[in-house]
Amino acid sequence: MAEVEKEKPSTLDITTLDTYVLLGLFINILSNQAWQHMGLRVKPGTDKVEIDFERARLAIDCIASLIEKLEPHIPDAEKNELRNLLADLQINFVRKYEGK
Repeated sequence: MAEVEKEKPSTLDITTLDTYVLLGLFINILSNQAWQHMGLRVKPGTDKVEIDFERARLAIDCIASLIEKLEPHIPDAEKNELRNLLADLQINFVRKYEGK
């Protein structure tokens, strides 16, 4: 029997992505970090919840800035999604920070 050749997983060269797509990707990554730093998600690879409000605030502030830059270039539905994400992050940050 011939051995089945395993396909190597393909890697994505992010430098080939459109700038607006990259900004969306960065927003997604930063939002995951913000949730983790607020202690609302477990840190990947661990079973630990680590709270760091300074880092959570920085991630949220960067998300707000990226959304502001991205909004003129995306459809209304996507704008609303991003605005809702930002509002959720901000509300949860305040609740967690005040409850510490």
